[in-house]
Amino acid sequence: MAIPWVHLETGSVPGESVALRLMQRGDEFSIVVGTAELMNNRERESERALATLACARLGDRPRARILIGGLGMGFTLRAALEELGPEARVVVAELVPAVTAWARGPLAPLFAGCLEDPRVELVETDVNRLIQSGPAQYDAILLDVDNGPEGMMRRENDRLYDAWGLKRARYALRLGGILGVWAGRPDRRFKARLRRFGFAVDEVRVRANGGTSGPRHVLWIATRGGEGPGPAQR
Repeated sequence: MAIPWVHLETGSVPGESVALRLMQRGDEFSIVVGTAELMNNRERESERALATLACARLGDRPRARILIGGLGMGFTLRAALEELGPEARVVVAELVPAVTAWARGPLAPLFAGCLEDPRVELVETDVNRLIQSGPAQYDAILLDVDNGPEGMMRRENDRLYDAWGLKRARYALRLGGILGVWAGRPDRRFKARLRRFGFAVDEVRVRANGGTSGPRHVLWIATRGGEGPGPAQR
């Protein structure tokens, strides 16, 4: 007999009428909005790859400063911490208070204590605010917000991926820094837009479950080049 899904909790999205629901079936967790699943702990490999691929591009930056947009179930954060050294700093922006609460409650086993890591700062805010905090603030910005360039939850999320958002991300990155973007599906226009605003772009497709079948998610690993604000003094 199949194990039924159990609705654990509901969380509101600030400024929106949609709500997130946390569901559980045995040791499987899912966060859904309406009838669409946003994330599932059994399909985590693309979220992990977002961090591992970006950190690999950074090379030897012992004091790397990383901004992660979207806490989710913590897979991008945990993967980043595994790759980074003891002097690195990871700032995580999470807009939805319920997601933060779930990370310390029902989903705590998935986080495995990473929120207590001294390198981590969790901020309940729109990641756009942190991106706009000043020039050359970050060595990498990793965005797993909504569903990628075509969001489902908030119209404001589109600002992360349009011309204005990419200009701000480039401004916030140090020279040679990485903008990593997760999406549920390809988007040729977004890939072209990244290139238009001064990024060298690789598109990578990763099986969500890490196997040889199942859905593929899309990662854009974009390197900031060109003139402008370079590495801040470290």
